[in-house]
Amino acid sequence: MNKVKLTATATFGLEAIVKREMIKLGYDVTVSDGAVETEGYLSDIPRLNIHLRSSDRILLVMGRFKAYSFDELFEGTKALPWGDFIPEDGNFLVTGKSVKSALYSVPDCQSIVEKAIVEKLKQKYNVSWFKKSGAKYKIQAAILNDTVTLTLDTTGEALNKRGYRSSAVTAPLKETIAHALVDLSYYRPERILLDPCCGSGTIAIEAALKAKNIAPGISRKFVSEDWGIIDPAIWKNTRSAAYADINVELVPQIFASDIDPKAIEIAKNNAINAGVDDCIIFENKPLERLKLPGSYGVCITNPPYAERMGELEETEQLYRDMGRLFSGDKTWSVYVITSHEGFEKLYGRKADKKRKLYNGNVKVDYYQYFGLRPPKNTH
Repeated sequence: MNKVKLTATATFGLEAIVKREMIKLGYDVTVSDGAVETEGYLSDIPRLNIHLRSSDRILLVMGRFKAYSFDELFEGTKALPWGDFIPEDGNFLVTGKSVKSALYSVPDCQSIVEKAIVEKLKQKYNVSWFKKSGAKYKIQAAILNDTVTLTLDTTGEALNKRGYRSSAVTAPLKETIAHALVDLSYYRPERILLDPCCGSGTIAIEAALKAKNIAPGISRKFVSEDWGIIDPAIWKNTRSAAYADINVELVPQIFASDIDPKAIEIAKNNAINAGVDDCIIFENKPLERLKLPGSYGVCITNPPYAERMGELEETEQLYRDMGRLFSGDKTWSVYVITSHEGFEKLYGRKADKKRKLYNGNVKVDYYQYFGLRPPKNTH
């Protein structure tokens, strides 16, 4: 089969992280809001789904064209090679969205796209009715500024669903966001990592997975594994190569603590599920009683937000305690994600760098405090 276009979707603000991951995997990419696109082959679908850490899902781009009328939408959709990807019994569903376009009625657009696909498949299979009893194919019709982009979702459940988090505390951080925080911190496996408000342990676990080079999708299934167009051997070989790349010898120094004993138990179980329980030391302890486990460490944490859990006074006191913990050791680098606009004042210091992100629908800032670099002869 010829080359295909593949899009790795990304949470707003994380496009650069996904771009960096894809370039590291050897792809040439183009970036737009919420998406990083590349050209590849069907064999790249397993590779991207299994390896990408900060993307939400991998979409196969069926086509892109201008449409100002329903007729243009119908004909543009029908012209695409749906029969090359969807079998006669394919269970396909059309979703849609429209922004700043003449075709603004999403239900109508979905209906037109579905009718066009049915007509094209009728020609391919010479049938008048489809049972839709086979594998699932989720089609999205996205219209932006009158440009229609039709895609097939190759992922299924979003990529943040790694499979290790059997349970979580209130308002957990998505795994993809947690990895992005680790990536933005430039954490290295030879450094100490600390999360003093670990919750269900997601940041610590994502750091351990990255340190040991464990591919995040190595143990889960993807919807396109049921598609007949991708040889099952490709999935098997891609996973085998990922397992071979794991650094089994490395045991990073990662410390995670929380005031909630239930959270610690959940975090421990999640770490076991992820296969990194030997990499993380968990402790049930309030932040004000913590002692730093060494020098030249990296703290990455997602503390409670006042809007999300706990009382405002308790949350603000936590931020003050955090500032005191790290004020006595200039070797530590500290990275904190929070929606509290007064964080810097409570922490006691203006951040060296601040980055706007979204945690779910909550607009947050990622405050970055850079510590002294470790001596070259040490690390």
